[in-house]
Amino acid sequence: MKTDKLDKFLFQAMDAYPSYLEETVESLGYALSYDAQNTMALCLLGRLHAEQLYDYEGAKTYFEQALAENLYALKVYPYFIDTLLQNEDFDQAGKLIDFALTIKGCNKAEILLKKVSLLERKRAFKDAKEVLKEVKLNAYNSDLHYYISDTEKRLKEKTELSEGKKEKKAKAKKKKK
Repeated sequence: MKTDKLDKFLFQAMDAYPSYLEETVESLGYALSYDAQNTMALCLLGRLHAEQLYDYEGAKTYFEQALAENLYALKVYPYFIDTLLQNEDFDQAGKLIDFALTIKGCNKAEILLKKVSLLERKRAFKDAKEVLKEVKLNAYNSDLHYYISDTEKRLKEKTELSEGKKEKKAKAKKKKK
């Protein structure tokens, strides 16, 4: 009976998020009152803090609790990584990405895309392009291919832009001499 009610409130919270935040919070409160360590509830609470409140430190705490409870909670990793990237915790994000890729059953393409995003934020565009090739090999649906194409275009533009700046700096140095 306890599990039925927990599931009911958890599903209500998941259904309400992100459109009805008040209902989401209320349902999460009930779900967590039945099981304060429920991985999915903690994950959704982390998402709420990161995506709606921009409280990245609070979100990190909830994601860490969820993973402490169940290291194989595959749904937690993408959201936790996004939060770390938004908060510019690049070293921690890199370590989490590397670990997530070792977990059996994780969506490798999705996690590798997070790695592309990390490298892009670090302005390592050539490395990001290499990882994107690996994403292609691990992508098994058409929707992801459209996203990959857009990412390739964006990385190409950024590579050209950064190389253009390097060329301008080199020309400016030559003129000074």
